[in-house]
Amino acid sequence: MEKVMASSLLVALLFFCWGNQVRSDASDHRYKAGDPVPLYANKVGPFHNPSETYRYFDLPFCSPAHVTEKKEALGEVLNGDRLVSAPYKLDFLSEKDSELVCKKKLSTGEVAQFRKAVINDYYFQMYYDDLPIWGFIGKVDKEGKTDPSEYKYFLYKHIHFDILYNKDRVIEINVRTDPNALVDLTEDKETEVEFMYSVKWKETDTPFEKRMEKYSQSSSLPHHLEIHWFSIINSCVTVLLLTGFLATILMRVLKNDFVKYAHDEEAVDDQEETGWKYIHGDVFRYPKNKSLFAAALGSGTQLFTLTVFIFILSLVGVFYPYNRGALFTALVVIYALTSGIAGYTATSFYCQLEGTNWVRNLLLTGCLFCGPLFLTFCFLNTVAIVYSATAALPFGTIVVIVLIWTLVTSPLLVLGGIAGKNSKAEFQAPCRTTKYPREIPPLPWYRGTLPQMAMAGFLPFSAIYIELYYIFASVWGHRIYTIYSILFIVFIILLIVTAFITVALTYFQLAAEDHEWWWRSFLCGGSTGLFIYGYCLYYYYARSDMSGFMQTSFFFGYMACICYGFFLMLGTVGFRASLLFVRHIYRSIKCE
Repeated sequence: MEKVMASSLLVALLFFCWGNQVRSDASDHRYKAGDPVPLYANKVGPFHNPSETYRYFDLPFCSPAHVTEKKEALGEVLNGDRLVSAPYKLDFLSEKDSELVCKKKLSTGEVAQFRKAVINDYYFQMYYDDLPIWGFIGKVDKEGKTDPSEYKYFLYKHIHFDILYNKDRVIEINVRTDPNALVDLTEDKETEVEFMYSVKWKETDTPFEKRMEKYSQSSSLPHHLEIHWFSIINSCVTVLLLTGFLATILMRVLKNDFVKYAHDEEAVDDQEETGWKYIHGDVFRYPKNKSLFAAALGSGTQLFTLTVFIFILSLVGVFYPYNRGALFTALVVIYALTSGIAGYTATSFYCQLEGTNWVRNLLLTGCLFCGPLFLTFCFLNTVAIVYSATAALPFGTIVVIVLIWTLVTSPLLVLGGIAGKNSKAEFQAPCRTTKYPREIPPLPWYRGTLPQMAMAGFLPFSAIYIELYYIFASVWGHRIYTIYSILFIVFIILLIVTAFITVALTYFQLAAEDHEWWWRSFLCGGSTGLFIYGYCLYYYYARSDMSGFMQTSFFFGYMACICYGFFLMLGTVGFRASLLFVRHIYRSIKCE
């Protein structure tokens, strides 16, 4: 089973590396003077609402005689890209000065439509030879005016394209709007507009291979990078010092426990035991709802594997800036290919816990993460359809995703489940479990599940919260995230801190003679996901300018799914670490 899954994941890795190379080669176009260079208009939308984007020609711009749509990959469609032929002709080395695109008489409705777009700070996005370009469609004149009713609204009607080339290749493109060529949209009246554009070409020495570095460097300027590294190192050192301090205390306490129990065994065999040794007959008693527990472990293991492979792809350079949709394609394909891991882990563990209905357990595993994600998608896709936004997936794309789930995810899940059932693995418990459970003594409030989860989630969250801002600014903004090495280091520290804090809390729970540690360790490990969702509230209201029902529902809906995924993944890490620890300490003493 492991060999089959390893080969599947290797195929996925090779597929994306090959796809990355194909994309690089596809954009490696050489041109002669006068050759047409592909220019596609992508989308428009409010600058502060990254999910709320619309097709370019949803606004009444000049459209070409024949609007052709570019065929897009699965990830590009999931990303909301809808590329169509643009009305501008930017032939290679062909300069133009105030070229007329079209004369258009805007109706009162079209004027109101443009004015609403200007009020909402709309921008447009295009791609020229696979290079992204942006620009605002208009501006609001507030100078010297305090009353919003006195504001004036203008549409830019003249666009300047500045293009850099190196011999026969396009290297860079910038777009500027002429601040003097404006159309007044303040009043609802028919308006004549002449849409114009200019093109200037300039030679550069930048090689073609480095043309994407401009976009990488925008997020990693030396002073930004220095502050970034310093803040991350500061956070990590603080967290690791705290972790080391706790580890030292825990090891010293454990050492004293081992000495004490060894001395007790030599002295008086029939004296009453206290502490964690006292519950050795209950500590390996199987948890309640073991089918759900095994399904959560299976889903968490799959998400952990998915995360590791996404990091591998990012570190080898697959997700370079504006490799449109590569991340979404990778998430869909690798999640489908790793479903066998979820099936194998869940069913194998369920059978170790002496579960009998492994088919139901397998169904629960398949629905535990996909179910909430599917329901969230259905609601948010309906919202996007109502808004006529590009975030609404076309019917064909939905069919493709359903086919992937039906033909790849489900069969691999079943195969993994069958392999897990036939693995004949036994749960290795160093102590025999007694027939009847001991009563758990009354514990103070701070030893309850919720306070323990709060303590367990805070330290790992404090290790990653600085990096969270940069990730949120990239996913829910217009910054570009390229420093995957820093992110990988932070992820490793997150795993270490989560594992250790869960182990420490498990020890204190057992020392208090509370033997129900299985679910507690999972919940404490996963509680960082709840802290991340709390950070979502802070980011939305304090750090962003997002607004409107669609953007709000997309932000909190999809972030809920992501945080739930973190909960399952880190819960699995916390439980696995606790299980290793508990087995180790009970194996180290005599439990008769």
